[in-house]
Amino acid sequence: MPLHNGKIPLVVILGPTAVGKTELSLELAEKFNGEIVSADSRQLYRGMDIGTAKPTLEERRRVPHHLIDVADPDDVWSLAVYQNAAREAIRDIYHRGRTPFLVGGTGQYIWSLIQGWQPPEFEPDPHIRQVMERWGRNIGSEELHRQLAGLDSDAAAKIEPRNLRRILRALEVIFFTGRRFSEQRKRVESIYDPLLIGLTRPRNELYARVDERIDKMLADGWVAEVSGLLAQGNDANLSALSAIGYREICAFLSGKTTLVEAVMKIKRQTRVFVRRQSNWFKLDDPSIHWFMMDDETIHSVTTLIHAFLTGDNG
Repeated sequence: MPLHNGKIPLVVILGPTAVGKTELSLELAEKFNGEIVSADSRQLYRGMDIGTAKPTLEERRRVPHHLIDVADPDDVWSLAVYQNAAREAIRDIYHRGRTPFLVGGTGQYIWSLIQGWQPPEFEPDPHIRQVMERWGRNIGSEELHRQLAGLDSDAAAKIEPRNLRRILRALEVIFFTGRRFSEQRKRVESIYDPLLIGLTRPRNELYARVDERIDKMLADGWVAEVSGLLAQGNDANLSALSAIGYREICAFLSGKTTLVEAVMKIKRQTRVFVRRQSNWFKLDDPSIHWFMMDDETIHSVTTLIHAFLTGDNG
């Protein structure tokens, strides 16, 4: 497969949680001799399988996947670490003559790769980081998010209020540089020629799928999964365990809430997350080819990818 004007062709499948990215990307990767690079910030972690909707082992046997199960829950993966690992994986896939697919719903990961972001050149002080982490745990990530919004509303709009690690990172950069975090995003020319394919569904249908998936996760043993992670010595306050669902189940296991209350909160928070994802993936973004998920989606998207890879746009 030739380069596109000197750049690596990259098929990107994006969209909100529970829209159906995994199933469609598997079919497409099989059709186009592809391999999938995950753009999901939680599927990085070993042991967090059920609650992150991680592709099953059978699905990973169907199509090779990258950047899944590459870190322990207490590891910290910065944006720069993810970028380097993803670039290496994409380069390797392409040089082996296969088609790289970038698939996921973490907007920061996707845009940072295809737009050539360079994270702020700033190394945090470990002691000050510990102080800030204690501060964040004391007042809660959502209150800390409000503090960030007061200093840099653009940065806050791009960060999920429960993502303590990213909130702290933004605040660190602001405190130590005296400049807004959102103003420090440098860019270089991207090494990719991306085809952005966005998947969507009517909001009510998407919410119903979210609720159904959460119920299935619980039936599949999500509570036992979280209990096992804690039994292995992982602290409930780890950034990885701040993911939607994990924190609520940790609260249930510690006796702070009932399972019914935890499940209600998980479903409510996931709906909020779906709405926040629209800040990253806008339906009116001309760079994204949007498709409403239905029985014809696979045919339409297949035609688009074929034209993109072959250069046959006629």
